[in-house]
Amino acid sequence: MTNVTTLDLVVDALYIVAFGLFIYGLMGLTGPKTAVRGNYIAAVGMVLAVVATLVKIAPHTTTFAWGVIVVGALIGVAGGVPSATKTKMTAMPQLVAFFNGMGGGTVALIAWSEFITSGGFSDEASGVAQIGGSLFGAIIGSISFWGSIIAYAKLQELLSGRPITIGKLQQPLNLVLFAVSIAAAVVIGVRSGNGGADWWWIVVLLVAAGALGVFVVLPIGGADMPVVISLLNALTGLSAAAAGLALDNLALVVAGMIVGASGTILTNLMAKAMNRSIPSIVAGGFGGGTTAAAGGGDSGDKQVKATNPSDAAILLSYANQVIVVPGYGLAVAQAQHAVKDMAKILESKGVEVKYAIHPVAGRMPGHMNVLLAEADVPYEALKEMDEINDEFKRTDVAIVLGANDVTNPAARNDPNSPIHGMPVLNVDEAKSVIVVKRSMSSGFAGIDNPLFYAPNTTMLFGDAKKVVGELIDELKAL
Repeated sequence: MTNVTTLDLVVDALYIVAFGLFIYGLMGLTGPKTAVRGNYIAAVGMVLAVVATLVKIAPHTTTFAWGVIVVGALIGVAGGVPSATKTKMTAMPQLVAFFNGMGGGTVALIAWSEFITSGGFSDEASGVAQIGGSLFGAIIGSISFWGSIIAYAKLQELLSGRPITIGKLQQPLNLVLFAVSIAAAVVIGVRSGNGGADWWWIVVLLVAAGALGVFVVLPIGGADMPVVISLLNALTGLSAAAAGLALDNLALVVAGMIVGASGTILTNLMAKAMNRSIPSIVAGGFGGGTTAAAGGGDSGDKQVKATNPSDAAILLSYANQVIVVPGYGLAVAQAQHAVKDMAKILESKGVEVKYAIHPVAGRMPGHMNVLLAEADVPYEALKEMDEINDEFKRTDVAIVLGANDVTNPAARNDPNSPIHGMPVLNVDEAKSVIVVKRSMSSGFAGIDNPLFYAPNTTMLFGDAKKVVGELIDELKAL
């Protein structure tokens, strides 16, 4: 029986406290009012977990290794702090995708390191947990890293947001890549403890899994991107848990499982919100229809009615109820504070103002909730889709600020639409609709929106922040 030292007890105690802080911090992320505090609590837990790990390895760590650890930590701080503090809200989805990728890539590197230092797992002392954790982490970590890089490129518009496929060969290629990575893992596992596997087997595994990550995310259209980010987050968590098994690090196992479980639950909820199955999302293609021309496919039949801030302000000020529908355009313009000011003026005139939040509005889960919370919009005013949809029929004015795909009535009415079946906000049922957009360009899904041509819709063209500022001036003058 292994002797338990005082050092082991101290490390285990620190890990237990860290686990508790992780879970308590995660509970705080369930609401905007407690989210910041939850982040701080979880961060303290991570600091404790890191300290415990350093204490655990201290007796066996050389001066050179400490130097590597310090340099690695400094690089992480130098890269992480500026990106987290300077990234705009519009780029937050890209940042999340990038951070996901870094986690998965780190796990893949850990697997590579474990393979090399053990001589291809030639040492008979290499246990099943170490070998299995390393191989599982290598596959999932590589998929997560390269998939996240492609997601980042699509969100940053370095690549097209539309599905990028190689036709009928897409799915067979994915199956071949998956089979190659699994086969390489099996060979490595079989040869462990018996001379070990040659170095190139781990290279084959990492390359095949990385290529699989690329070719799985490339065909996924823009409308599915919030779900993809959540799914990649779950994969990164699972790969981290596997790395914890390989390194015999309980903190990494627990933290990885928390991230993996929460990411899986969120992915499932997001998929249900879009009336999609996760396999169909991974199969790709959603949200990549051909973009219609500005006037629609049949420009003679589709006419838009433009309005101006003065007329829109009159319409808003005489309404009994106004529903604000925020979207990515609101985030781009950083108009959340202006919207809060506009709502305040309307409420002072006796108008009831609510906010309709679609689960996948923006480009990551909860994007609009975080954006509006930043402007101190009351949490009670934020209404989820299922709660607000019946309200549109009783609403005098719905003002859409940069939202496109999540307000598209074709999802309900047109069986030929690429997004048919996706639950959307019933904006078109309001008595009057004001759509604030820079132009008639399509949304991230790349398809036309019949809402823009509806008889009860008027278009107010311009930057959301500037337009809302003009509306505020007009409302004050009334």
